[in-house]
Parts: sequence; structure tokens; C-alpha cells
Amino acid sequence: MQILRLIFRGIFGIFKFINNYFKALIFLLILFFVFAPSGKIKEPNLARIDIVGTILDTSEILESLEKARLDNNIKGVLLYIDSPGGSLSPSVELAMAVKRLKESKKVLAYAAGNMASGSYYAGVNADTIVANPGAFIGSIGVIMQGANIENLAKNLGVSEQVVKAGEFKEAGTFMRSWSKQERESLQGLVNDAYMLFVSDVAAARNLDVNKKDEWANARVFLAHNALKMGLIDSLGNYFDAQDTLAHLSMVDEPIWQEKPAIEKIMDKFTKQGINSLFSAFFETKIK
Repeated sequence: MQILRLIFRGIFGIFKFINNYFKALIFLLILFFVFAPSGKIKEPNLARIDIVGTILDTSEILESLEKARLDNNIKGVLLYIDSPGGSLSPSVELAMAVKRLKESKKVLAYAAGNMASGSYYAGVNADTIVANPGAFIGSIGVIMQGANIENLAKNLGVSEQVVKAGEFKEAGTFMRSWSKQERESLQGLVNDAYMLFVSDVAAARNLDVNKKDEWANARVFLAHNALKMGLIDSLGNYFDAQDTLAHLSMVDEPIWQEKPAIEKIMDKFTKQGINSLFSAFFETKIK
């Protein structure tokens, strides 16, 4: 009887272990199959770096660009761009990083959707720019906006108290109309930023600054018109862009740098989660 009790206790312990750690075991098994070596691993020679969404914090992109620059195995970098633009300073930072990268690697910018304003600035120094025929290109211009809530504040009984040093320290305030001097100062700032943008684009794309009103009037061009303006080099799809970069980089066997497998899995789960939430809130149902 004591022996049977010990046997059942052992069996119960095994089932308890499996119940508690089954999911962990499955996860470890998946990791094994994902990361298990399968023959000789070849080093990647081409890399893709995404510039997607509004350009604000560019620290991760800059790190990726520098990592690619320092990797002797990487011969070419594809910038996948789909962004409406963003702040001036981070856009300039990206443009300078791409220019530095181009000193040792071939760089191709692929306009997947939007390559406009700050994102056009970011990719303009690439060796060549390929655009999806449906992509929006350009918007070479600078804007500064500010609200004037003076009347609203009066209606709410809100008044402003200011202590400042420096004539233009309050320039751009939203509590009142800007003075003539403030507006002229801000306009001068915008003009300087605009000419920085224009001169950098002209240098990168070999365009005539004197004709900036044709290609740098903040107009957005569909890809085929951007091609006529000299803002891009060719039209094509993503795979055309990949083939072009491989040719420019003179690699016999293109091997693209991949994200770590576990990162791919996490990205997939994240996208599925977002799609599920979107469907739950916005899906139209027919009853």
C-alpha cells in the first residue's frame, strides 16, 4: 500500500509539473527550433532601415544608420520611407547621417507612400531615390503655426502675467496677436530654415536654386511628376528597389539583414493585437 501511494504521488507530481510548466516548455521548444543553426550561416550584405511615421525622436534610426555604417559586411542600405515629415532638427540630423553613411555604403531611398517635407529631407542624400508610382513626394517648405486665444481668454476671464528678459522672448505666444516685430522675426527664422532645406536639396539632387519656385514651393507631387522635376530617379515597386540596391552595391548574392526571429514574432503579435482592437471598435457588421 505504501508503495502504491509513492507511485501515485510520483505520477501526480509529474502531472503537476507538466501543468505548471507546459507553456514554458513549449516556448523553449519554439525558441530551439527558431534559433537552432541550420548549416553554414552567411553574413548579410544588405540592410533595410525604416523611416516611418512622424519624424520626432530619431534616436533608434540614427543608431541603426551608424550600426550599418560600422558593419564592414553591409555593402548597401535601403531606406524604406513612408512619413509625412516632422520637426526640422531631427530631419536634418537624419539627412546628415545618411550623407555620412553614403561615404562608405551605397544608399537607396524607397518612397513607399509619403516622402514629403522632413522625410524627403531625411532621404535626399541617398545615392538614388526610387518611388512607388502612387507615392507623394516633395512638400519642400517650412511652416510655423500658433493659435491666438486672446478673445477666448477674455470671455473666460483669464488674464496673462508675464515676466521676461529679451525683446523677443515672448515671440510666438498664443495669448495675444503677435506684434509686427515679432512676426518679422519669426518670418526671418522660417525663411532661414526654408533656404537651408532648399540649398541642401539643390546640392543633393543637382537642382537649380534659382528655379526653386518650381520644385520647392511646398507643393506635393505624385511620383511621376516628381520624376520630371528631378526630385526622384525612377519609379518602381519595393522589389525593384531591392534589385537596384543590390546592383549598385555590386553584391553577387544579396543577403538581407533580418530582424531577430523573436522580434518578428513579437511584431506579428503586436500587429494582430492592433488589428483585433481596430476590428472590435470600427468593424461594420451586417445583421
